[in-house]
Amino acid sequence: MFAPLIIPARLGSSTWLLHLRSFAIVGQLLTILAASLIAGAELPLAPLLTLVSITTLSNCVYWWWLRKVTSADDSIDANHLLRPSASDVVDRQHTVAFGLMIADLATLTSMLFLSGGADNPFSFFYFVNLAVGGVMLRPNCAWWLTTLAIVGYTFLIFDSIPIAGITHPWPESGVPLRRFGLLLAFTACSSVVTYFVTRTAGELKARESQLLKTQAAQAASERLEGLTTLAAGAAHELATPLSTIDVIVRELSRHLEDCDKPDSVDHDLRLIDGQLEMCRQILQRMRSAAGDSMAQRWDHTTVGELIDATLEGVRDPHRVDVIDGPEAVENQTLWLPQEAVAQAVRNLIHNGLDASGVEGRVKVESRVEADVVRLVVTDSGQGMTADVLGRAGDPFFTTKEPGRGIGLGLFLTRNVVSKLGGDIDFRSQPGIGTQAIVTLPTSKRN
Repeated sequence: MFAPLIIPARLGSSTWLLHLRSFAIVGQLLTILAASLIAGAELPLAPLLTLVSITTLSNCVYWWWLRKVTSADDSIDANHLLRPSASDVVDRQHTVAFGLMIADLATLTSMLFLSGGADNPFSFFYFVNLAVGGVMLRPNCAWWLTTLAIVGYTFLIFDSIPIAGITHPWPESGVPLRRFGLLLAFTACSSVVTYFVTRTAGELKARESQLLKTQAAQAASERLEGLTTLAAGAAHELATPLSTIDVIVRELSRHLEDCDKPDSVDHDLRLIDGQLEMCRQILQRMRSAAGDSMAQRWDHTTVGELIDATLEGVRDPHRVDVIDGPEAVENQTLWLPQEAVAQAVRNLIHNGLDASGVEGRVKVESRVEADVVRLVVTDSGQGMTADVLGRAGDPFFTTKEPGRGIGLGLFLTRNVVSKLGGDIDFRSQPGIGTQAIVTLPTSKRN
């Protein structure tokens, strides 16, 4: 039971409460023994030690329960609070903590009742319980704890077992000014303690949450920097050998022009030349997606021209249905790196074609709302589950068969769009299909 005393705990955590209760048990036991054996106070030892034993037993059960819960849920800490699956565990821990604090309040009231009531100097420990409640509990529960403490202290003012040397006699007549003053002072102090502790704890939790988000954003930025460097480096290194292959193929084609050869040779040479051109386009798009300033040339364009540029490199264009919007939408002017954005939307179309199967179709439509343009890509595939939808866009995550993708297309697409101040939202239901909504500003944002 004393193992928690040497284990560090995060402020406001369940383990922190376990530590405090362990210290409280030791402190209560030492205080009772010192008052009885050293100071010679005539205390009802049996009831008091029974209350300490009950608190000790409850703390042991709490320790066992915490070990069971944290082992089943990978130890709930500040980082795990970001997981939706952790919320139920946190709620259970909060409920149990609230119950234990009510029990501790009742135990403190009982001990004070047995040892002089409100005249006992240790009645100040009510404020310790309230301070711990303000840190551990939600504000409404902390105020309930404060109300119960006021009720308990009121009871002690009017009824308790007197202890010689501790209890002061109350006047038998006149206005009970001392009792009224104690009650008013206790109510005011407990309310002030609860108010400021809950406010401070709330601000600390908000800052902690913001810090976690900042750390996550920084980690994602570092990951992105590594990937973009890899993409730009790969594009640069592959450009030279591809250019060499292109020169050799063209030389070979020229030498074979006057030679007798099967038609398949000309077909293969044209195929190689076409594939080389595709490789050059892919490298150019990789540089654009990686944020290469030389590759991202900003252009004045329109929504219609952006969609036309997107469709130029789409495979199986006959399976893509473009829904033409009103003239005002088609002619909406944009200021952005057209090729980079076109490739980003093209990636979404290709994902939709892959998800829709060989006979499925993909729909592309555009909308203008306020100062943003929305490009909507809708496929006719099987949709995505909530788990897959939550991971969409993570680097190297893909649901495609091996050899058909490495999980970077959507990640780089999101990178391009986010750098322009835009966003990508996915809506999907299993068995129905997926809708990708690209939101772009109509003007450049700093």
